[in-house]
Amino acid sequence: MTKLAMENEPEQIGNDIISLLKTKPPKNLGEMLDSIKKLKDLFSFPPKVVGNAKCKEVKIMEPNLNQIPILKCWPGDAGKFITFPLVITKDPETGERNVGTYRMQVLSENTTAMHWQTQKHGMLHLKKAAERNTLLEVAVAIGSDPATMFSAIAPMPEGFDEFLLAGFIRKKGVELVKCETNDLYVPANAEIVLEGYIDPRERVTEGPFGDHTGFYSQPTEFPVFHVMCITMRKDPIYVTTAVGKPIWEDAFIGKAIERLFFPLIKMQVPEIVDMNFPPEGIFNNLVVVSIKKRYAGQARKVMASLWGLGQISLTKGIIVVDDWVNVHDMKEVIWTTFASMDPSRDVMILDKMPTDTLDHASPLQDLGSKIGIDATAKWKEEGYNREWPQRIVPDEATKKMVAKRWKEYGL
Repeated sequence: MTKLAMENEPEQIGNDIISLLKTKPPKNLGEMLDSIKKLKDLFSFPPKVVGNAKCKEVKIMEPNLNQIPILKCWPGDAGKFITFPLVITKDPETGERNVGTYRMQVLSENTTAMHWQTQKHGMLHLKKAAERNTLLEVAVAIGSDPATMFSAIAPMPEGFDEFLLAGFIRKKGVELVKCETNDLYVPANAEIVLEGYIDPRERVTEGPFGDHTGFYSQPTEFPVFHVMCITMRKDPIYVTTAVGKPIWEDAFIGKAIERLFFPLIKMQVPEIVDMNFPPEGIFNNLVVVSIKKRYAGQARKVMASLWGLGQISLTKGIIVVDDWVNVHDMKEVIWTTFASMDPSRDVMILDKMPTDTLDHASPLQDLGSKIGIDATAKWKEEGYNREWPQRIVPDEATKKMVAKRWKEYGL
């Protein structure tokens, strides 16, 4: 379904991005024409502003959120939450746009909490607004095409326009239309749009909320979004999602993000052969990577590299295995890990590191420890003075014989 929605394999989209990033100066006419085509494709992807849009068919200048069928998902939730919004802000300093998906608890008919965690770009924009003693304009689009909604979830680098990623996925620029009450632009194909602002000085208690961790996130102070206007289609579809103990539908979006970003991560940490963020590890709690080991201590180098990359900096645990291990087979991963690692030698603990705001186990909010496990075969250069054992695998002749006679066995 994810492939159908994005019209391509997520990993192929990542490879296409790498292909553009690695475009080299042409050596001949053929290469020049190829480079021109790539540049032409690249510059056809930016968002395009339009004058009119379906999301403007109905305009409500006295907004009432109670008219929208917003869900309360779990019995212990503090109220109704908008769970799949595309929250759009603009950097007060640079003017760069950010589009992110942050849950919003409905507080009244025209206010919500905005779940901007410490490390999120929306919170960075709010801090810059606070430094300038100004309000931060905010627009929230609910419902759009799959590529645009996916791009709002993707952990893009600071300053990168998520609508550009959506255009790249769609092979067509996202059409945007200007808001009625502020200077922000929203997807023209949105179902519902909420326009408003956040005062950097204002906070409210948000939560509890039954989260993707499988636990309720506890009440915490977050900014308040004031809705000044609602526009929508004549017969809008309210797009929402529910999360809970893995595996829920967000797991499949997470897997798409993993495969799309894998080529870009591999570009920065080239020794990685494959990677897996298992849904049971809530994605940002655990990643398993396989490497083609070339030197002593390389597994630790890979861990350090990954903890220095964007949202992976919040990952609580990293397991590094050899290249023959299928990182997507957790039975094989667990067998390999606990057969190949010695705790005192192969476990690395880092303290006082950034953690996800939703990590209830860390001693302080946003600050905790990391664990890295080197489950690769050990070398003498790493202090292993015995002979590393060979794996038990069937010989090729036997495998071929069994495959050839399989129908005879009646199994």
